[in-house]
Amino acid sequence: MNEILEKKQLNPTVKLMVINSPLMAKKAKPGQFVIVRVDEKGERIPLTIADYDNEKGTVTIIFQEVGMSTKKLGRLDVGDKLHDFVGPLGTPVEFSKDTKRVLAIGGGVGVAPLYPKVKMLNKNGVSIDSIIGGRSAEYVILEDEMRAVSDNLYITTDDGSKGRKGFVTDVLKELIEKGNKYDEVIAIGPLIMMKMVCRITKEYNIPTMVSMNPIMIDGTGMCGGCRVTVDGETKFACVDGPAFDGFKVDFDEAMRRQNMYKDMEKKALEKYEHECKLGGILNG
Repeated sequence: MNEILEKKQLNPTVKLMVINSPLMAKKAKPGQFVIVRVDEKGERIPLTIADYDNEKGTVTIIFQEVGMSTKKLGRLDVGDKLHDFVGPLGTPVEFSKDTKRVLAIGGGVGVAPLYPKVKMLNKNGVSIDSIIGGRSAEYVILEDEMRAVSDNLYITTDDGSKGRKGFVTDVLKELIEKGNKYDEVIAIGPLIMMKMVCRITKEYNIPTMVSMNPIMIDGTGMCGGCRVTVDGETKFACVDGPAFDGFKVDFDEAMRRQNMYKDMEKKALEKYEHECKLGGILNG
């Protein structure tokens, strides 16, 4: 259990791991997540279930190395085992039976949690246009996977090194202005991206689902760390989400909370990397 069966480097900072977890693979649904601990003293890391295979008993996670804990996770290799791999957690996403056409938008590593939703909709016969973007070509992930489950796939990069130069919101607006009709939009990525998507879709009254990734500790609703304000009420991303109605999310508050511990995390990461280098010298 919890053994890493496969590992891929998707871009300079993002990695994919396929984990042996038969029980979780049987229960997992799009929109849910797991809590991972690398070792006994490790931090609890919430990660979206990017894919799962009931027959093989595997669960796929995709993560970006941004802090000490994700750096530690990234150092593991095939054959290593995770100390904890808990889930599935969170509320699975649901779509109306009347949903016939969806526009899916993913920014950066946000394409990872977007993919299982699009895959499910495609399986149910829903027509899907997808827009995925990244800073440059190397930061665009899961292109082949998204193309396989989309009727049309549009790619944007900030620098124009792949697809169209610009932002996912540029293509969003063009598709709507050309007369494309969508029953719903799904947007997953950086908070500012989701906020801008919702600003556009609200003008055209297109229901928009977003996925929130606030600070999270226990993943069961007890700590309150993952609170977000939705329609003026406090919700917990771990049990009430992570998917919410994008028109009702207070993105400005979410962005302020996301930045609260950046300095602390930076210092912890610097200390960890220093100790790793020192250990390498001493053990070399």
